[in-house]
Amino acid sequence: MDDDTAVVVTGATGALGQAVVTEFLAAGRPVIALGRASARLDELGERDGVYAVPVDLVSRDTVHTAFAAADALPVTPSALVALAGAFTPGKLADVDEEGLDGLWRSNFGSVLWAAQAIAPRLAARGGGSILTVGSKTAVQGPAPVAHATSKAAVVRLTQLLADELRHEGIRVNAVLPSVIDTPANRSWMSADLSARSVSPAAIAKVIVFLSGPDAAPISGAAVPVYGDA
Repeated sequence: MDDDTAVVVTGATGALGQAVVTEFLAAGRPVIALGRASARLDELGERDGVYAVPVDLVSRDTVHTAFAAADALPVTPSALVALAGAFTPGKLADVDEEGLDGLWRSNFGSVLWAAQAIAPRLAARGGGSILTVGSKTAVQGPAPVAHATSKAAVVRLTQLLADELRHEGIRVNAVLPSVIDTPANRSWMSADLSARSVSPAAIAKVIVFLSGPDAAPISGAAVPVYGDA
């Protein structure tokens, strides 16, 4: 690796996560991959420049414990890319307590706890970057009620953290994807929507840019990455 400052990536085993990891590695940035213990996380950890740390991202205590464990790694985090999340369809009448709690813990809680854990570490090194993932539906258009609301909270959290952490030299931005061209999404997409969906690799390039030094003037932004989708 060209740089010993690492990027912490949550949700690194997903389609977008793997594209993001690949893009960071290509840029010479090592990756600390946080996610649930799984064979996919183990396989990711076998890649040169990737350090896999198993963790339940919806639990505040385990997230802080995982970051403490990562302190012993031979690389120092300079950025967080919080990709972990979940999706559940449903209109107003379909929302129940279990589904709502799960979405908020997965989409909002996982971002909050990871940001809370890394912020003092970034401040101690003089600054850094936090990148969150909202959604097009968080800011416009019809959408599943609970999912879109939880993603809207992520966008607002991004704005609040950008203000709170600015004096620590920490930038906080969000990307807003719509439909991403993944194998799982292709299973239900129409041919037209599939043609308009955005590749994980294209979104990964935006994420890597926003997490790097060339994006130094940008903080508090919610950047659309949905193309025509």
